[in-house]
Amino acid sequence: MAEKKKHFALDALRTDGWFERIGEGIGSFQALCEIVGERFFAFSIIVGARITALTVDRRSPDQTLVDFVVGAADVDQDLEPQRLTLADFRRRLVGALLVEEDREAPVPSRETDVEAVQLFIGVRYLLLAPLYGYSLLELIVDAKEVHKSEVRVNHDGTEQRFDLESFRLRLRAHIREELERVAAGARSAIDLSKVAEAESAALRKEWPRVVTLLGAWPAPLAIFLRTPEGQMLAPEARSLIAKGLGLLGSACVHLGDVEQAEEVFRIGIQYAQEGLAAAELFRRLGEALLMNDRPGEAIGPLRRAIAFGGAATDVMPPLARAFLKRKRFVAAYACLRDALAAGVGERELADELREVETALGPSLTVWKVRLLA
Repeated sequence: MAEKKKHFALDALRTDGWFERIGEGIGSFQALCEIVGERFFAFSIIVGARITALTVDRRSPDQTLVDFVVGAADVDQDLEPQRLTLADFRRRLVGALLVEEDREAPVPSRETDVEAVQLFIGVRYLLLAPLYGYSLLELIVDAKEVHKSEVRVNHDGTEQRFDLESFRLRLRAHIREELERVAAGARSAIDLSKVAEAESAALRKEWPRVVTLLGAWPAPLAIFLRTPEGQMLAPEARSLIAKGLGLLGSACVHLGDVEQAEEVFRIGIQYAQEGLAAAELFRRLGEALLMNDRPGEAIGPLRRAIAFGGAATDVMPPLARAFLKRKRFVAAYACLRDALAAGVGERELADELREVETALGPSLTVWKVRLLA
């Protein structure tokens, strides 16, 4: 009577250490592992996505740009270059690995037919297994019930047996967990309860404390905003995030890191979207640009602050200063008049008023006379 099960030793197919061996021939291997992530770099090799360049963003690592091509490196083939952020590139890799193959491979008939055994198990699974500590020992095929075929593996020094489909599912679960782990690391940095503590620290002008509490927010929040969960975030949560980013940006300004403050404010504006929260962030951004000696760029955000309902007492003085630095004296004078009308003390604006009156000279005097008449 014919034996029901066929046993295939997998010594010839075992891929233990394949990733490390490839690394020996890549000069930038260690750097790629550190930036892309060791397993994600391995995933890219498995799916045939060849990384051609990286534009590293040290402040927001997930915003690092990855240039890559998909396909064999054939001189006769014109591969279309693609570019994604690192976060999107990782998602693309995981998505490609989780797509199940449509065709079923034929059952191997003899142990020496290495290619048939490879196809039956799945080449991608042979490459994924050692990344998670699985060393394949044996394939056991049930000729009558192929779906009950099994693999015998050594995992972390322990011998285990899985039916083949369960083993594939286990590896796919590891891949999902890899992406979730990276995402969770980003999300764990966001604790909205810290906003109240940061606000108290800001009132005491303890700016380093504000950075300690909220400094990890910008990178994960920039990524989170592009996810479905981020798009569906409740207005209250958006407003609280925007407030926290406003506090962090102001702390960066006071600590002399104006460029970082600009980036923080811009992320905050995306969360605020509109209303007073957006007005506050536009005002803070405008003031940061003004402090960084970029008055021309400051005018736009300060005008947006007014458009979103910002208080004239808060916005008009810095807008007037921006116009003054650009030598737009009539516009500056109009802002100063609005600030005074809103209740800002004339003493607070004395220097700006003096500069405008000196610049406009007799023309301003004539205009004032006609206005009184």
